[in-house]
Amino acid sequence: QVQLVESGGGLVQVGGSLRLSCAASGLTISLYGMGWFRPAPGKERELVAAISRIGAKTSYADSVKGRFTISRDNAKNTVYLQMNTLKPEDTAVYYCAAEFSGSYYFTAQDPSEYEYWGQGTQVTVSS
Repeated sequence: QVQLVESGGGLVQVGGSLRLSCAASGLTISLYGMGWFRPAPGKERELVAAISRIGAKTSYADSVKGRFTISRDNAKNTVYLQMNTLKPEDTAVYYCAAEFSGSYYFTAQDPSEYEYWGQGTQVTVSS
């Protein structure tokens, strides 16, 4: 059974930091592009950050560039999202997702292209 389990969310003050983890089982993350998503106005979900299965090429939403970093530890079968300089508008449920059918070198931005999803972890940034 494939499971993606997010952890690390919580309540943090404006300007603070959190590190989210996505632990995979029943799936080897080195074979998948991995992404972090959150809800956005007018959209079901928007891509926050993604990392490819080959070369670990990363991409980010403009709103988080320079503040968030996605990384992958294949030995631990875990994906991370380091979030720094957090803002109230970052408050959301963050979802981890895995994508297999796309490019080996790039990770899809469209959430409909992702095959597996975690249950989400809540991040709340207080002002």
